[in-house]
Amino acid sequence: MIKFEEALKKHKLEMPNPPVKGGIYNPAKSFGGNLCYLSGCVPAFNGEIKYKGKLGAEVTIEQGQEAAKQCALNLLANIIAAYGSLEKVKCLVKMIVFVAGTESFYDHPKVANGASELLVDILGEDIGLCARSAVGVNALPGNVPVEIELLLELKP
Repeated sequence: MIKFEEALKKHKLEMPNPPVKGGIYNPAKSFGGNLCYLSGCVPAFNGEIKYKGKLGAEVTIEQGQEAAKQCALNLLANIIAAYGSLEKVKCLVKMIVFVAGTESFYDHPKVANGASELLVDILGEDIGLCARSAVGVNALPGNVPVEIELLLELKP
């Protein structure tokens, strides 16, 4: 695993505080012994929504990729909050990227690449490269363009 702080500095990223819950749910739920499901995160930084709108209208693919990166950082913040360190992660298993777009927007995988690239950059390919779905939706909470969920395996 790439040293987390070094990767953040290299990519000029700032780690957010764990996102404030937007409802009644658990941000990180362990199950099956060493699996963890992370609830969806939106592109907020310390409580402030960074991106709003739909892909294909107000939001460009590049902005969508940046929004996906912020979602991924929030997921990492939730891992640290729940388990104390990213060192506890054995591997990321599955990422589901929800992309709010217009009827004629079809580049959902390109948007999802923003999160995938960030996770590989920070965790390395062996840990951070997971299976993935990029799903187009009509709308997301707070008019955000991207929301991401994650399933991961923890070390025993």
